[in-house]
Amino acid sequence: MLTRVLALALLVLAASPAQADQTDPRLPALFERLRTTSSASEAADLRDLIWQIWFAAGDVEVDNLMEMGERAMAGGQLGLALAMFDAVIERRPEFAEGWNRRATVLYLGGAFDRSAADVERVLALEPRHFGALSGLGLINTARERFDEAIGAFERALAVDPHLPGARINLEGLRRRQGGRGI
Repeated sequence: MLTRVLALALLVLAASPAQADQTDPRLPALFERLRTTSSASEAADLRDLIWQIWFAAGDVEVDNLMEMGERAMAGGQLGLALAMFDAVIERRPEFAEGWNRRATVLYLGGAFDRSAADVERVLALEPRHFGALSGLGLINTARERFDEAIGAFERALAVDPHLPGARINLEGLRRRQGGRGI
């Protein structure tokens, strides 16, 4: 199993185009493998590869803004992170991960409606974005829109059946709604 993942990683890295992002031609095969693998470990490795591709704009300025935004967000500097991701979106409005990271900052700041609007933009650009789908579940949970949250987590799990946070949140919401777990 590990050798298969390593071989896949080498193939992905060897075929790296100058610009990655959500339009990268390597993604369909990675998503298919993610959807069909029975190994949680392999799913985690595939998920990491997909995140690496999504995060790479292939534009030095945008990539630097993304890194600065990530550092600011990790350091709790949400205003600075928001400014960095705003700049990313201004420069590359077709770059889904810029919208996704800004949606995350807005969610952390409690701006749920704005965060949801950014998630919708992410999903228009990359419908398989399991992170955005899971984020939409969290947003709808915070807004107490539990049926919508369940739907978002189910969509995330259709893309990545091993996504731990989505599975845990979905099970909790179903219990809360009086239904059975997954």
